[in-house]
Amino acid sequence: MKLLNASGCLDALTAPEVARSLDAFVTKTVTPLPRDGNAPPRIAEVEHGMLNSIGLANPGIDRFLAHTLPRLGELGVPVWVSVGAFAIADYAHLCDRLDDRPEVEAIELNVSCPNVDDVPASVGEIVAASRAATRKPLYTKLSPATADIAEVARAAQEAGTDGLSLVNTILGLALDEQTLRPRLSRGAGGLSGAALKPIALAAVYACYAATGLPVVGMGGIASGRDALELIAAGAESVALGTILFSDPGAPARIRAELASEIAGLGVGETDNAIGLAHTETAPASESPGAPQRCLPSKHPCKSSTFFMVDGLAPLVSMRRSCQRSRLRPRHRSARWISAWKRSSGRTTFASAGPS
Repeated sequence: MKLLNASGCLDALTAPEVARSLDAFVTKTVTPLPRDGNAPPRIAEVEHGMLNSIGLANPGIDRFLAHTLPRLGELGVPVWVSVGAFAIADYAHLCDRLDDRPEVEAIELNVSCPNVDDVPASVGEIVAASRAATRKPLYTKLSPATADIAEVARAAQEAGTDGLSLVNTILGLALDEQTLRPRLSRGAGGLSGAALKPIALAAVYACYAATGLPVVGMGGIASGRDALELIAAGAESVALGTILFSDPGAPARIRAELASEIAGLGVGETDNAIGLAHTETAPASESPGAPQRCLPSKHPCKSSTFFMVDGLAPLVSMRRSCQRSRLRPRHRSARWISAWKRSSGRTTFASAGPS
């Protein structure tokens, strides 16, 4: 499990020690040309979170490559570069410019900023063009403001994304107490913080089940328990956002809290908790020592229906086998079944075929 920052929530050059406490640093979104962003005021604290309407303010790709990226490379932490544009060809151009830069570990495609007027509609086309332009790993950052985020995730997967970043902020509005006018110059802004967490959980849960892709989960993480819940929903890594503004020491604290949560859960390693929310086990029997009833549970990659018994141990073994196999999601079911049989010695396990 990797711990990152959400794009735009940390200035690594101003707070290098905070950046070094992460497993990777994600830059603010870079666009082809410089942008001043939206007029102030563009940040407002609200109940249970924060609204922002920064509007992708950044120096543009030329200055970023010449001045910012070399300094980020000196921090000693892997760098993910977030890119955004207003045309499909511009996404490809940005990825091409980053392709040969050794400082860049991965590229995050921001296709979901709520604070700009012109966002390309086709996520699949953006990913396909970007995939053709770079050999770097691509993570596609999706908006929760869509009718079917799982369908969007599948389109990104088919176009070649290596992973998903879930989720970006969602539009919200705050009014001034005295004037009853919007507190942000743009009116609405992107809502982040604790209020976003249930939305993020739903998106991670749906997209993990639909694609099996690696997911960076973000939205309302302020504790180790919050991180654990996103991991259980399907996140392989988690990113901290609004919490970094109020608690720069959050990465170390959340790591420690997460380790305690994992120990209490009894699954061994953090990676063994990925996707636990997708399994179903029967309530404990009233008779001590009696075996648990088997309940059908959807495979996280949606390739079959299987039956779980005796708690988490078979699941942990199956997940390790699935991770080692590096098979595409639709081919993993048989490997999970084989691993379960080897680990448990049981034969009461049935596949019901594709769902």
